[in-house]
Amino acid sequence: MKVMPAAFVFCATLLVAPAQGGDRITGREFATRSEVYAPEAMAATSHPLATQIALDTMRQGGTAMDAAIAANAALGLMEPTGSGIGGDLFAIVWDPKTGRLHGYNGSGRSPRALSLRWLQANGYEEMPQRGPLPVTVPGAVDAWFALHERFGKRTMAQNLAPTVAYARNGHPIHEVIAYYWNNKLVEMSKWPGFVEQFTVDGKGRAPRTGEVWRNPHLANTLETIGREGRDAFYKGDMARTIDAFFRANKGFLRYEDMAAHTGEWVDPVSVNYRGLDVWELPPNGQGIAALQMLNLLEGYDFSKIPFGSAEHIHLFTEAKKLAFADRARWYADPAFQPAPVARLISDEYAAERRKLIDPDKAAKAVDAGAQLNQGDTIYLTTADRDGMMVSLIQSNYRGMGSGMAPPGLGFIFQNRGEQFVLKAGHANSYVPGKRPFHTIIPAFVTKDGKPYLSFGLMGGAMQPQGHVQIVMNLVDFGMNLQEAGDAPRIHHDGSTEPAGQMVAMDDGGVLNLETGFSYDTVRALMRKGHHVEFADGPYGGYQAIRRDPDTGMYAGASESRKDGQAAGY
Repeated sequence: MKVMPAAFVFCATLLVAPAQGGDRITGREFATRSEVYAPEAMAATSHPLATQIALDTMRQGGTAMDAAIAANAALGLMEPTGSGIGGDLFAIVWDPKTGRLHGYNGSGRSPRALSLRWLQANGYEEMPQRGPLPVTVPGAVDAWFALHERFGKRTMAQNLAPTVAYARNGHPIHEVIAYYWNNKLVEMSKWPGFVEQFTVDGKGRAPRTGEVWRNPHLANTLETIGREGRDAFYKGDMARTIDAFFRANKGFLRYEDMAAHTGEWVDPVSVNYRGLDVWELPPNGQGIAALQMLNLLEGYDFSKIPFGSAEHIHLFTEAKKLAFADRARWYADPAFQPAPVARLISDEYAAERRKLIDPDKAAKAVDAGAQLNQGDTIYLTTADRDGMMVSLIQSNYRGMGSGMAPPGLGFIFQNRGEQFVLKAGHANSYVPGKRPFHTIIPAFVTKDGKPYLSFGLMGGAMQPQGHVQIVMNLVDFGMNLQEAGDAPRIHHDGSTEPAGQMVAMDDGGVLNLETGFSYDTVRALMRKGHHVEFADGPYGGYQAIRRDPDTGMYAGASESRKDGQAAGY
């Protein structure tokens, strides 16, 4: 018998064994770190400096809402790849004074000067991804002021001051942000204002990891907004600059569109999943897709279905396909076509649709329910000593938005209008002054009428899929808050989309699985007819804060796939 040299055995082992991190003495094998605990306040954001700004804001007497606004402003500076005041905002707030949840829809509308007839006459079958045409009114600044008026204590100038200072004096760029910034550089550089304001010294290079970045234009913009209020942005010189910018660059956004903007207070809606009430905002966002999926999945006994098994992933994926078929058909601006929300999230409808799930076969095509009675992003959550909890999501949509950066203002406009369908008669068809379908969704969970969990998971169509996975990981699979985010994720792509030309899924789509699922599981899924692939990056970014209903103690968790931090005091 030949004896293999020890060195060769070791090298061979390295070739076949996956790379491992350090060994943890507690938690699941995939856990990256422990939950964070704090007695008085907690913040979880996708950037450590933004988290610290949120905590400082609360230490200085601010509410969780003040902290959320301050952190959101910081992320617009520090993570312009996913956010900024050129985008929209949605929030769910637990108010301890009223003992209830409040929702805010801070999404903007399409330009009134642009029409579907013009788009079709000029050869557009789909809205372009970049440039002036997909730009809609940015709703984030208005949302800040509306939320602050009801739930804030510190002045808006105080809330924006830390970001003004970092924008003027500089801050280091973190690793994941540097990667995405550089990755988008060539695509974005052809649009007006981008190179001048979003490359190093205006010379066409993205900032590198650890490099100090300054944005003095944004510092001036935020300082003015803090001093003069929301109207400085929507009705003042900034709005006039924006009007002139788009007139000069073949765009349609006008001063009148900015001046007419209003956000809207909305009531969150919920389903009960095994004793927990899971809350989302109604359309024009996609939050109720998560509720539809949970209703479908509640019909299965996951105490007997292991995490990561082929049965778990198959049932999840088939539920997603059914929910997303309704998403493509019904989710739109309710001012133009109200969705049948109550019916869509009802137990009766879930029971009907559940019958369409074959436990042994992946569906290639699914239709929306008949005869119904009529989005890169940042997510953050904060909680304060009084029990206020804020679930806030904000985005300029597709990474770095439209690329359109008005001169001297230091931000990029969103490209959310890309989500419109350029066909007359569809719920999400383009109409002047209409809000497009929205991907960004905050989430909240209550237990026995008390606040339990503020959470979100950014990343386009991954968001409702991610919300469901987090809830299932906590409830069905017994994970803690950090483990629920660290667990390998499922991402199904290819469902019929509520955008473009509404191309219907006819091939079952693609099932992306993160590293961590066994090959036996992958093979079993393939036997059921799933097309399984491995992809880097489409799995979203998670932040969460849980409140102990008995002690009031907070636990926090942050996404290990990004640069974020959960911390408290």
